[in-house]
Amino acid sequence: MKIALIPNLTKKNAQYQTERIAQVLRRFETELLMNSADRESFPQLGAAFLGSEEELFQECDAVISVGGDGTIIRAAKHAARFGKAVLGINVGRLGFVAGLEVDELDQLDHLISGNYEVEQRMMLSITLADRESGTQFCALNDAVVSRGSMSRILDFQVSLNETNVCGYRADGLILATPTGSTGYSLSAGGPVIDPVMQCIVLTPICPHSLFTRPVVFSPGSRLTVTAASNYEGEIFLTADGETSLQLHDGERIEVTRSDVPVRLIKLKKMNFYEVVNEKLAERRS
Repeated sequence: MKIALIPNLTKKNAQYQTERIAQVLRRFETELLMNSADRESFPQLGAAFLGSEEELFQECDAVISVGGDGTIIRAAKHAARFGKAVLGINVGRLGFVAGLEVDELDQLDHLISGNYEVEQRMMLSITLADRESGTQFCALNDAVVSRGSMSRILDFQVSLNETNVCGYRADGLILATPTGSTGYSLSAGGPVIDPVMQCIVLTPICPHSLFTRPVVFSPGSRLTVTAASNYEGEIFLTADGETSLQLHDGERIEVTRSDVPVRLIKLKKMNFYEVVNEKLAERRS
């Protein structure tokens, strides 16, 4: 079995934990693959170093991503283009999308034996419809349209399948997947949604209204969002906290369910709501 190891070496203890993971995997008939950029950090690991992540995803049978939620999400989105499943091992804070914690590495034998489940998670496809290139992104967690640091409140219009459905005056809007419902959307008052469900959650950020509530749309919805600033302020679109673009005033953002799902490896049986309670209890402590 060929396993691609993708660590985030900016995380504390990520290098040490990656070496531990490799040590466990070497007990089995596995071939470890890594990006050549990691060669200097792991000279004794016994891995085959390939030239790019694209080569890793093409050659491997499964991917192990070592880091926090952001690291795992980034790896999972890239792996999805190649139809590969990802096991996230958490060395971050919350690890909502991780399949294992670092004190559970003994369960890696289930990966080798095939004794695991693959959970499909929907992504969002985000298109800037007014740009000639048709700039497009994917998001596993969320897409956020928000004002700049010195801008004032924004006016939003949201259309569903070309029919206007709602308007907001707010600092921003979050369009989240069920996976992303436990992230920024939750902090802004959005609902918690089981990640195996298919839907799009619209959550306003600091709306200037007494009665504004989040809205849940069906997975087949085609949403169009426009944001306008009456004071020539900056407007930004951010996907999964890693891709950010400045928008033109009134520019259209189209959001649909992506045709490509993310595939996450689950080695242990745990109810989603148990995970939510456990992780949010950690946040309170």
